[in-house]
Amino acid sequence: MRESRISSRSWRNVFVLYKLADLGAHRRTVKISTESLAKRIGSSQQTASRRLIELERMGWIRKAVTPDGCLIKVTDEGLAQLQGLYLGLKALMEASRPLSIMMEGVVFTGLGEGAYYVSQDGYRRQFIEKLGFDPYPGTLNLKLLSDYDIIARSELETHPAIEIEGFKDENRTFGSAKCYPVIIQNEVKGAAILAMRSHYDASVLELIAPVYLRSRLRLKDGNKVKVEVLTLP
Repeated sequence: MRESRISSRSWRNVFVLYKLADLGAHRRTVKISTESLAKRIGSSQQTASRRLIELERMGWIRKAVTPDGCLIKVTDEGLAQLQGLYLGLKALMEASRPLSIMMEGVVFTGLGEGAYYVSQDGYRRQFIEKLGFDPYPGTLNLKLLSDYDIIARSELETHPAIEIEGFKDENRTFGSAKCYPVIIQNEVKGAAILAMRSHYDASVLELIAPVYLRSRLRLKDGNKVKVEVLTLP
C-alpha cells in the first residue's frame, strides 16, 4: 500500500464505494436512490449524486438511471480499489510493528565527515546495490526535537535494517552501518543511516539521498524537517 496510497481526494469516493459494496453492489446490480444513498453516507442528496457521477467517471461503477432509482454495479476496477484497501488495512492490523515511524528534527551543520564516508567506494557500492541509489556525497543532519523523537530513533535500531558491511582499505578499517528507507518532507526518498561508530548520540538522525537535500528542499540550519521512516518486514 505504500506505493499506491489513496489520495485525500479519493477517500470520500472510496467510502461511497464501500457503502455500495455493503449493499451487495460488488456482487450484483443493486437499485438505490440518491436520497437513500445520501442518508447512508451522511451527506446531501446533491452530494450523493455527485459522488456517483465521479465513481462512474473513474470507472469504479457502472450506473443506469431509472424512474425508481439508480442501478449500480461495482466494476472490476472498483473491486481492485476495495481489495487494495482491505489488504492495506489487514497488513496494518496484523503487523507486529508500525509500517512507518514519523520523526521531526532541526537541520544543523555537522562535523563534515559525512561526505568523506559516503564517498568511500566500499560504502558507495553497497548503497547503490542495497538502497537502489547513488547517494549525494554528504549527509543531512537533524537534531531531533522531542523525547518522543529521540525514543523513536533509539527504538529504530531494534527493527530489521538494510545492513551495510564494514570493510578495510590500505590505510584503515571502516565500520558497519544500518540503513532504513525514508521519505523526507513527503517529497524525497532516501535513507536514514545509523553508523556503528558515530560521534552522534540518539538525538541525531543522519540522512542520505540521491540529491543534495539542502538545495532540493531549500533547507538551512534551523529549519524543521519531517521524516517518515519505512520499517522493513
